[in-house]
Amino acid sequence: MFEGFRLPDFPWPDVGIALVSGYLGIAVADTWYLRALHLMGASRTGIVASLLSPFVILLSVLFLGESLRGWQLFGFALVMAGILLVTWRSKRRSIDAEQVRKGVFYGAGAMFLMAVGIVMVKEILETRSFLWTTEIRLAGGIAGMLIYTLLRGRLAEVGRHYAQPLPWKTITLASFLAAYVSMMMWLAGYKLIPASEASILNESANAWIVFLAWLMLGESLDSRKLVGLALTSTGVVVMLLV
Repeated sequence: MFEGFRLPDFPWPDVGIALVSGYLGIAVADTWYLRALHLMGASRTGIVASLLSPFVILLSVLFLGESLRGWQLFGFALVMAGILLVTWRSKRRSIDAEQVRKGVFYGAGAMFLMAVGIVMVKEILETRSFLWTTEIRLAGGIAGMLIYTLLRGRLAEVGRHYAQPLPWKTITLASFLAAYVSMMMWLAGYKLIPASEASILNESANAWIVFLAWLMLGESLDSRKLVGLALTSTGVVVMLLV
């Protein structure tokens, strides 16, 4: 996507940082996250995914000079408590302890790399063309996954998978909304407000997934999940008002 008819003033060092950010935050992190899902299931992975905010906050304090004020810390605590209530399950499918350990490693590693990817591109988002930064970062992620597929010799396998009869209209719409529109809104949050605050607000996604699953898929919504949604919503409001 172009902003007008001229290429933006985008220095090559910034291009390189955006590409590496996309490679780490999309190609590697997303792959590791899916690996964690496969190893230990959605509920455990959802809890491990809550590490994203602490990682972003830590890296923002160390490298961007950011900090959270008292009420923001309170809002952060409310959001994290709500997410844990929503995603926690007392009865989980029984899996091998080694799988859990590997799943935690991949899940925590994915969250850390996502945090690294967003913190390293924060200044570029603020000072350079937003759309071009998003496009270059996405290109880094796509290129990384293509290179990985080629090195593993799995290109033919991927081709056979996409040759199967799939609900392409739904997949295309979901991909456009999740991988393009949602990513731009996600990055816009990091562009417009401190990274530590944006990361906390983004944690509410886990709670809204549960709500939408109830609304659109007919999944159960018990009192524990309702309390979790209420805590998450209150935490978001506190973060927005301070």
